Amino acid sequence: MSGLHAQLQLRHGSFRLDAEVAAPPRGITALFGASGAGKTTILRCIAGLTRASEGRIVLDGECWQDSATGHFVPPHARACGYVFQEASLFPHLSVRGNLEYAWKRAPRTARTIDLAAAIDMLGLAPLLERSPDGLSGGERQRVAIARALLASPRLLLMDEPLASLDASRKGEILYHVERLRDELNIPIVYVSHAIDEVTRLADTMVVISEGQTVAAGSVPELSARLDLRPHLGRFEAGAVLEATVAEQDLAYGLTRLRFDGGALYAPDVDALIGERLRVRIRARDVSLALSAPRDASFLNVLPATVSAIGEAKGASLDVAVAVGATTIVARITRKSVDALALAPGKPVFALVKSVAIDRHSVGYS
Repeated sequence: MSGLHAQLQLRHGSFRLDAEVAAPPRGITALFGASGAGKTTILRCIAGLTRASEGRIVLDGECWQDSATGHFVPPHARACGYVFQEASLFPHLSVRGNLEYAWKRAPRTARTIDLAAAIDMLGLAPLLERSPDGLSGGERQRVAIARALLASPRLLLMDEPLASLDASRKGEILYHVERLRDELNIPIVYVSHAIDEVTRLADTMVVISEGQTVAAGSVPELSARLDLRPHLGRFEAGAVLEATVAEQDLAYGLTRLRFDGGALYAPDVDALIGERLRVRIRARDVSLALSAPRDASFLNVLPATVSAIGEAKGASLDVAVAVGATTIVARITRKSVDALALAPGKPVFALVKSVAIDRHSVGYS
């Protein structure tokens, strides 16, 4: 059995955890949910920092906990790297000292990454002689990630590493986490309550609510499920498309993206032709029509079929439409649903504004 498999039960006061998490042997699995859902508790149980009262944790066939037999591997004996929300660097050591401390603690025979590689991967060469007190929040977090890697873990746990950073610093860290995803041959479990981070980074998503695993699957699959709207966040809800760059229209600053079902234009995506990426289209940025509009500003007019209609929330509701093999979600008024007589199986056109697909909606896969 490869990858991570964890079944966890825990009671703490009024909070009850009863969750199951599986992560493939490589790539990022996101634990997604609102604050207080139990995501950090799950990470702490996997790391052994909190002991689940009942459960079983297995990594690549090695059992770290089995409550049925009483087996429990202490935290220091688990080949597990942990990146916390706050960097928690040693203030009396330089950046180099922090990194060397972790590297020296890893047994020589177990080392899977050397000091130079970690420094390069996280872009730390200019910072090596500096003190942690003189670093920005993003720089400290990059050092913390490198320090976790230098322990040569077989599993990397990341607990909302961008939570305390501003938008520009978040972008800086996201690039480096993408490199980890693409270059490391280990599973990464990434906790977040920001759907844009999950869209950009994760291969798999586990939705957690009130200590329970609500759903698990690929990011595109779960993002299009109308029944998960209460858990994914209504304002930012939408669908995720796997796409390939088909054309760069330099004259107009547009990129043509081809996906399984059609193509659409997005503004100025910084990617090469043939490069694969993900695009998140928010439900509130999609309209529906029974016929293709003429003399309209929409560049993206996609033939589609209604596949599902969600529950009304006030004046609006979400409608899932199939564009070939891809699902897109539109948020429209209940009045529009009645006026268009929408029902599953009805052919429609999905209208998507190109300018709505901004750089925060694109992730590289």
